[in-house]
Amino acid sequence: MFERFTDRARSVVKGAVAESRALHHDKVGTEHLLLAMLDDERESGGGVAGRVLRGAGVTADDIRARIESHVGQGPRALGTADAEALRQIGIDLEAVRRKVEEAFGEGALSRPPARPHSRGLFGFRRRRYYTGGPFSPRAKKVLELSLREAIRLKHKHIGTEHVLLGLLREGEGLGVMVLTESGVEVEDLRRKVIEELRATA
Repeated sequence: MFERFTDRARSVVKGAVAESRALHHDKVGTEHLLLAMLDDERESGGGVAGRVLRGAGVTADDIRARIESHVGQGPRALGTADAEALRQIGIDLEAVRRKVEEAFGEGALSRPPARPHSRGLFGFRRRRYYTGGPFSPRAKKVLELSLREAIRLKHKHIGTEHVLLGLLREGEGLGVMVLTESGVEVEDLRRKVIEELRATA
């Protein structure tokens, strides 16, 4: 399937992995695909998906903030709802962080940097493990649906527009949730993608 992806669509998939790593998440989710489409727009003029998202008033900074409010940064990070629940029972996370850093030094709670490859027993290279690991089932479904969207539209390639259509069609991941929270109507966005494709055909 990936041989049908355009260079820009491949860049979005790679960008999603980078977004997951930057947020220290264990899996690449629909939210990381969405961020990568927005970053693709910001960095290089972008593909159809980035143009349509920007035209709908969606920004990477807003989406990133919404994602962090839901899942935080990293597997041990807490969203705002969790932090508020702890605050209600008298636990101030910021005070805990300050105490830990006073005792163990600044950044004591930060994830250690990735180590380079090292040689294990008999000189074989040890595998380097990253955060930002495998794609979540929903993200895999989005990529599968992007192929179906391309077939439905009778396109021989899979572009960023198909990935966005797949994300919207999957409809239940965090990517769509944060889009709708930002005021975007899913069906309206789908219609705008189709209109943009017709205009550029």
